[in-house]
Amino acid sequence: MTRFSEVAKRPVMSTDAARTVGIVTGFVIDPDSKRVIALRLTRTPASGDTLHWEDLTAFGPDAITVPSDAVIVAARGPAAELRGNDADMMGKRLLTDAGTELGTVVDVDFDPETGAVQYLISADDRIAGSRLLGCGSYAVIVRAV
Repeated sequence: MTRFSEVAKRPVMSTDAARTVGIVTGFVIDPDSKRVIALRLTRTPASGDTLHWEDLTAFGPDAITVPSDAVIVAARGPAAELRGNDADMMGKRLLTDAGTELGTVVDVDFDPETGAVQYLISADDRIAGSRLLGCGSYAVIVRAV
């Protein structure tokens, strides 16, 4: 598993030019599939700032690789709908659908092979990613157990 905090500021390298084409600044998570569907980037020479998960070549411990900077585009489809500050989980309140406060999201564990969210991490607990229901401007909502 990999944590969002470990990936923030990780370079994205193109394998065709062997150069940095972006830096990871955030994640777009689809609460329905409970997985990362895109990465938000800065410092891109391309016309966009989004790297869709299916366009990754590899997710390594030191860099993320892509075939070329042409895969860095404007967000499309579900990533476009979910992208933005409302979709950013870090630092938001963590609530159950019954209204119980579980703390604040301090990190997220995910599978770097599939993008599947494994755990939402608060200061006191780890909540299974399978409980994720949604993320808004105010809070991240998970299913009560």
